[in-house]
Amino acid sequence: MKYNRALCWGRCLGVLLAASWLLAAGPAWAAKLSIVATTPTLASLARSVAGGKAAVISLASGREDPHYLQALPSYLVRARKADLWIKSGMDLEIGWEGPVLDGSRNPAIRPGRLGYLDVSAGVMKLEVPKGKISREMGDVHPAGNPHWWLDPLNGRIAAGSIAKRLVELDPGNARVYMSNLAGFRLELDRKMFGPVLLETIKGARLWALLLRGELAAELKKRNLSGQVGGWYGAMAPFRGEAIVTYHKSWVYFCERFGLRVIAELEPKPGVPPSGSHLQKVIRIAKKQGVKLILMENFYSPKAARLVADQIGAKVVQTTNSVGGDAGAVDYIALMDLIVDRVSRALR
Repeated sequence: MKYNRALCWGRCLGVLLAASWLLAAGPAWAAKLSIVATTPTLASLARSVAGGKAAVISLASGREDPHYLQALPSYLVRARKADLWIKSGMDLEIGWEGPVLDGSRNPAIRPGRLGYLDVSAGVMKLEVPKGKISREMGDVHPAGNPHWWLDPLNGRIAAGSIAKRLVELDPGNARVYMSNLAGFRLELDRKMFGPVLLETIKGARLWALLLRGELAAELKKRNLSGQVGGWYGAMAPFRGEAIVTYHKSWVYFCERFGLRVIAELEPKPGVPPSGSHLQKVIRIAKKQGVKLILMENFYSPKAARLVADQIGAKVVQTTNSVGGDAGAVDYIALMDLIVDRVSRALR
């Protein structure tokens, strides 16, 4: 075979050009982490931290109750390819997580492995039961109320837990993950307290002051009392207001913003409203001057409207999850939507 120098050089040049193009493309051609989150709210937090370094999917949609999902074959397929499994925890997924993990046959995302993350381990928990728990108490979770994400502080904490695990799984992109985390927390802090306060006091310190009950005094000392904005400012006029909820899923939101839940339409968690229980709620709500019944949009509003007609209150149906409403496109937008609807109803 006759040696063709021109052909050889042409081929070599082509290879070199292709290689240089791939190197220049860099991250766009790098293998992405595959993240499977059990809920769309967790998926949103993961996307905020991972940015373009991971492909994130959610098993649940925002328009269904995550307590009662079924382990669909599609869940097993998605989990089989995952590098990281992120769960909400506190037994929210207890009915279906086990079958999905078992069926996926993916040892990397088993409990105890680096690819398994229970975000609830780091959040601030409410309603952790004391003493013996039985089914007679309804759908009570032994680890506490699992709807932790409705407190923005827990959203902030959860994002940090996700970032820490991503750094452990993919240390080469640690700087990206931590930068994304810082950006997310800055946006959340601005939304919580308003941009004016953030110009003077760092977000972490504002949260610390709030948790210690010292925020009002600190703002007064700095002549910033009239500068509170964001979610905290929008909800401030309604601190101490009594409300009724459908399910025990709003305790974190109400605790953070100072609302008092004086009754639920469910006689026990997970048990549908009964006529006798609704009459009891009506009596209590009239005495307390309740103006608002707050409930998820995947429950029937029939019982809520019946009670509202009797006590002269408004029914606010809203999603408590990313993706459960057209406006709830991510975690920040979800909290925006809830605060707006609740504050307008109480106003």
